[in-house]
Amino acid sequence: MNILKKIATFTLAGALITSTAWADEKSEAYVEENANTVLNTLNQPDLTEADRTAQFNEYMNTFANMDKVARFAVGRYGRQFTKDEFEAYSDAFITYALAVYEVQLDRFRGEKIEVVGSVDLGPGDSVVKTKILAPNAGKKFNVEWRVRLDKNSNEYKVLDVALNIDGSQIWLAQEQQAQFVSLLDRSNGSAKVLIERINAMTAKLQREKELAQNSLNLFEEG
Repeated sequence: MNILKKIATFTLAGALITSTAWADEKSEAYVEENANTVLNTLNQPDLTEADRTAQFNEYMNTFANMDKVARFAVGRYGRQFTKDEFEAYSDAFITYALAVYEVQLDRFRGEKIEVVGSVDLGPGDSVVKTKILAPNAGKKFNVEWRVRLDKNSNEYKVLDVALNIDGSQIWLAQEQQAQFVSLLDRSNGSAKVLIERINAMTAKLQREKELAQNSLNLFEEG
């Protein structure tokens, strides 16, 4: 074996060893347990819609690092906002993001999430791949979770979720960042314009949710 082949072999072996060292079943277990807990909050008929949403939001705020997601979603503009602007934006964004998660995950109410594997991006940083079986629809839905170990709390937190929306696998935080940064580019970095847009998007989601619930109530009554 010549020297170049030896170097290539040792490099590959080192990469495999490093990858194995990164592999962490805890991240997979974390997602499987907590994602199912989140889904279960959407499948409690004894709760009112308001109570169900409040419980869902509480679990998601624990499961995901919403503060980091909020900062990621505005990219470089997060450093340009004043403290008050960022806090107002963050409050509006987290309300909106939780509403998006609820609407998307509510499609799988009553189903179970199963981990099918993961990809290590670095130490304590993984993409956990899951599937949701929907027997009634005869389909399998793929959901991916970007999970990172928080150094301060030494706990895993979700930073992004990839859902199949209209036939495409979309990372929600990345999609939101693309939209928000584009808007900020066009509005000279105006936090006010962004907050108004986010609030309008949240109101639209809430109206759609209410219409869907009213239709379901009419169906059940009929």
